[in-house]
Amino acid sequence: MRKKVTIIGAGNVGATAAHWLAAEELADIVLVDVVEGVPQGKALDLLEAMPVERNDVSIIGANDYTQTADSDIVVITAGFPRKEGMSRDDLLKMNADIVGKATEQAVKASPRAILIIVTNPLDAMCEVARRKSGFPRERVLGMAGVLDSARFSTFIAQELNVSVENVHSFVLGGHGDQMVPLPRFSTVAGVPITELMDGATVERLVKRTAGGGGEIVKLLKAGSAYYAPARSIAEMVDAILKDKHKILPCAAYLQGEFDIRDLFVGVPCKLGAAGLEQIFEVKLSAQEQQALKQSAESVRELVEALA
Repeated sequence: MRKKVTIIGAGNVGATAAHWLAAEELADIVLVDVVEGVPQGKALDLLEAMPVERNDVSIIGANDYTQTADSDIVVITAGFPRKEGMSRDDLLKMNADIVGKATEQAVKASPRAILIIVTNPLDAMCEVARRKSGFPRERVLGMAGVLDSARFSTFIAQELNVSVENVHSFVLGGHGDQMVPLPRFSTVAGVPITELMDGATVERLVKRTAGGGGEIVKLLKAGSAYYAPARSIAEMVDAILKDKHKILPCAAYLQGEFDIRDLFVGVPCKLGAAGLEQIFEVKLSAQEQQALKQSAESVRELVEALA
C-alpha cells in the first residue's frame, strides 16, 4: 500500500507541494480546502498530468476530512497572508484559529500522522498544532529551515558562480527576520564560505537570506513565495516516508537543546519514519548563541500572545 499525504490548504503553496509530491511519486495525496471546487479542480488537473509523468498516484480534492483518514503525514499550509494594515497580532490570532481547527480535524482522522506546519507565523503555529493535537514532539515539525537554507545556498552559489550542488548552508532560529544563518558552518565543497568571501559580502548574503521572503513579496506585489516553500515541504516528506535518517533544518520543540526550552525553533533535525529522530547540537560561539537566543525570544513573544 502506498503512503498517504494530506495537504490542508489548496492555495499556491499547498497545490504546488502536491505537484512536487506527485511528480516524485512519493504518496497518494488528498488536497483539502474550504472553498468548494478548488481542491477538487486542482487535484483533477494534477491527476491528469500523471499519464505524462508515467506516475501512478491517487490525487483527490475534498472540502472535509473524510478522505484524509489514516494519512501518514498531514501538511498544514492553510492560513491568511499578512496584508497591509494588518498587525502581527491580527495575523497570529486569525491563523491560530485556522491551524487549530485544521489540526483538530486532521488528527481525528489520522491519529498516528506526522504533522508538518507551514502556515505563518510558523514557529507559533507549530505550538498551536502541538497543543491541539497532543502529539509528542517527534510528530510535530515546522517547515522553514529547509527553505531558509535553500535561499542562503542560492545566494552563495550566485555570488561565487558555483553549482548549487556544491553548497551546503546552515540556518538556525525562528522563521523570519530573526533567523540565524551560520556562515562558518555553511560550505562550498566542504570549504567554509568565510574563507571564500570577505566579511562584508557574507553579511550582505546573511541579510538577504533573512529578508528572502519579503524580497519576493515586494517583487510580486501581490502574493508570496510558493515554489521554494513547496519544494522544501517535499524534501521533508521524502526524508520521512523513505526513512532516510536525513539531517534537515526544521522547526522542532526544544527541551533544553541549545539552552532553549518549550519553544519551536529551527535546528538541525534527523528525520525518519517516526518523524523527528534526533536534534543535532553544534557548539556555537558566544555571538551565535546570543543571536539564537534573541531569535527564540521573538518566538516566545508570539507564543505568549496566543494565550
